[in-house]
Amino acid sequence: MSNDVIDPHTAAEAAPRPLVRIERHGADRHIAELVLDRPEAMNAVSTAMAQAIAAATSALAADPDVRCVVLSSSHDKAFCVGADLKERNTMTDADLVAQRPLARAAYGGVLALPMPAVAAVDGFAFGGGLELALSCDLLVVGDGASLGLPEVSVGVIPGGGGTQLLARRIGWSKAAHLIFTAAKLPATEAAAFGFIDELVPAGSARARALELATQIARNSPVGLRSAKRAMRLGLDVDLAAGLEIEDACWRATAFSGDRAEGVRAFAEKRAPRWPGR
Repeated sequence: MSNDVIDPHTAAEAAPRPLVRIERHGADRHIAELVLDRPEAMNAVSTAMAQAIAAATSALAADPDVRCVVLSSSHDKAFCVGADLKERNTMTDADLVAQRPLARAAYGGVLALPMPAVAAVDGFAFGGGLELALSCDLLVVGDGASLGLPEVSVGVIPGGGGTQLLARRIGWSKAAHLIFTAAKLPATEAAAFGFIDELVPAGSARARALELATQIARNSPVGLRSAKRAMRLGLDVDLAAGLEIEDACWRATAFSGDRAEGVRAFAEKRAPRWPGR
C-alpha cells in the first residue's frame, strides 16, 4: 500500500495527510469505506491522488475479507470535482501523456473491484468525480448534490469511463444530451435522467450507503463476486452468450464452501457463517 493510502486498522502509524484512506465497518469488518480525503481541493484528482486511488483499490480487490466497498468523501460539500485543473495547467503535453496511465488505473481500479461497490455522493460530483461514482455498482446521492460531465466545456472529453458508463446506465441519447451540453444537474434532475439509484436527504448519502453495504455484506462473498462478474461480463453480449457467462459463474459458486454453508444454515434455521471460498 502506498504512503498515500492508510488503513487505520492495520497501519502501525498514521501517515501524515493521506489523500485516500480506508476505514473498516461492521463487527467482522467486512465493509471497507474508501474515503476521498483531499478536502482542501474538494478532492480534485491530482496525479498523486490518482496513484492513491489506484493503490487503494488494488489493495481492496486483493482482500478476501471485503464483501462490499463504499466510496465516500471527507468533504461535506464535495464528493469530487474531477481532475485537478490547476495541476493540469502546469503540465506539458509530455506530462499529460505520462499521467494518462495513472489516471486510467485510478478509475479502472474502482470499476474493476470484484465485490459490490456503492458510491455515497453529497455535494459536487463533476467530471472525474462523477466517473468515480459511475464506476461503482450503486449510486446513493443526497438531494442537495450537483452532478455532471462538463469536460467538453474545457476542451477535453470524459476520460475516466464517463462516455461509456453513463450511456450504459441511461441510454445513448440521454448521455449524449448531458455530455454535449456539459450540463451540471441538481440531484433531483439527475434522478429523473435515471442514473441515480437512491436519492436521499442531503447529508445522509454516506449513512444510507453504509446501511446498504451492511445489507449486502450479510450475503455470501463468493455469491456476491460471482453475481457481479456475471452481470458485468454479460451486459453487452447477446442472450445466448450471456447465459453461458452466467452458467460459468453459477458453477464457480455452486461448488463452493459458501454454497454448502448456505444450504446447511438454511436447513438448521440459523445465520450462515460464510467461509468465503
